[in-house]
Amino acid sequence: MSLQTVLVDDEPLALDLLNLLLADHKDIEVVALCQNGQEAISWLQSKPVDLLFLDVQMPESGGFDVVERVGLRHLPPTIFVTAYHEHAVRAFDVHAVDYLTKPVEPERLGTALERVRKKIAAETALMTQEQLTAVLSGLRNSTEEAKSYSSRFLVKDGEREILVSVEKIDWIEAADYYSCLHVDGRRYMLRESIADLSNKLDPKQFVRIHRSSIVNLDRIREIYRDGQIEGAVVLTDGQKLRMSRAGRQKLIELGRT
Repeated sequence: MSLQTVLVDDEPLALDLLNLLLADHKDIEVVALCQNGQEAISWLQSKPVDLLFLDVQMPESGGFDVVERVGLRHLPPTIFVTAYHEHAVRAFDVHAVDYLTKPVEPERLGTALERVRKKIAAETALMTQEQLTAVLSGLRNSTEEAKSYSSRFLVKDGEREILVSVEKIDWIEAADYYSCLHVDGRRYMLRESIADLSNKLDPKQFVRIHRSSIVNLDRIREIYRDGQIEGAVVLTDGQKLRMSRAGRQKLIELGRT
């Protein structure tokens, strides 16, 4: 019998890697690849699932939001995926919930799957509401307390390298596996994806307003709404950037705090 499995991660490369590794396990059938929390919520609320791989840190609706929206009683056996190994280990070990740290290693994945199989066979894969609540609380507290944001980036400037303070960044543009930092009219390429940079920047100061752009809030001069789906922001230097509906919602929420 195959375990109907859903993978949730906002990073396409991480999602593809996990899907590829799971292909070696014949009893695992991946039925959905979700790139954000909302896709995961919609799937879990509409179809039965045997196993869930859930990324903890995602923009908009993170792993915690997925659990809260789906409901503890309706959550399938879950293997959390996190970048915060040193903080997650204690919480998961105490409460007997499995986890994986990025990048996922084949041997560790095999161990996690074996634990899940044993729990399902013993009909104890589902945790009690009290246990899962404690795990989520422990993870939320540990990641929030430990989270620190980058204050500068090392970039190439011709034949030399320089440090760019994040406060001087006007906006960041996606460029495949690179990102382009726009600073005082100059451009610097950084070998990091825009998704990775989004997690390294303070969300109270930098907002991902579109799949292809992150903007420094202090550089926004005007905000426009074009129809129901997209809009735009105009920066202090006159640069106009596209803004998705999700990006607009983020700005609205920040305006309320």
